[in-house]
Amino acid sequence: LGETSNGLYEPIHGSAPDIAGKDVINPIACILSAAMMLRYSFDMSKEADAIEQAVDSVLTKGYRTTDMMSEGMKQVGTKEMGALIRKEIESR
Repeated sequence: LGETSNGLYEPIHGSAPDIAGKDVINPIACILSAAMMLRYSFDMSKEADAIEQAVDSVLTKGYRTTDMMSEGMKQVGTKEMGALIRKEIESR
């Protein structure tokens, strides 16, 4: 971030063309990158907090994508994880 609060926010990963469209990508890094952009470039802390709290809530409820799945958790795909996070944001 520079003096003017400009920034670049992106989840660091490749394009993964081999799994494109298979509903197996974890969208959380992309979603949290958007929260960082809201917080640091647009001074929208309230909105960033809502996103971060929504992600925490969904993870606390035990939802996981394939890459972070563990015993006792509920596995969901990309679309469902995004929808769960959106639902949490909307409920705030």
